[in-house]
Amino acid sequence: QVQLVESGGGLVQPGGSLRLSCAASGFIFKPHVMGWYRQYPGKQRELVAMITSGGTKNYVDSVKGRFTISRDNAKNTVSLQMNSLKLEDTAVYYCNALHVEVPWGQGTQVTVSS
Repeated sequence: QVQLVESGGGLVQPGGSLRLSCAASGFIFKPHVMGWYRQYPGKQRELVAMITSGGTKNYVDSVKGRFTISRDNAKNTVSLQMNSLKLEDTAVYYCNALHVEVPWGQGTQVTVSS
């Protein structure tokens, strides 16, 4: 069985930081392009950051310069460092591989509020 598990979300003030982590059972991240997605209520999931097997990173414009995606293949984890958080970053955040069908995990809630 394949299971993705996201963690690290929480409640932070605007301008604060969080670090999200993604781990898996039954799935090896190393050969895959991995991404972090977020989902607002009533909206589709949005890809916000991705990292290739070679370490090349890309971001949606709204998070560029604030978020950093990274991977640790030895630990089979993918992380998202989130700095300078804004109210509009409030969402459920998910990780997944981009080009293979893997069941979505439960996500982790990020809430930015004063």
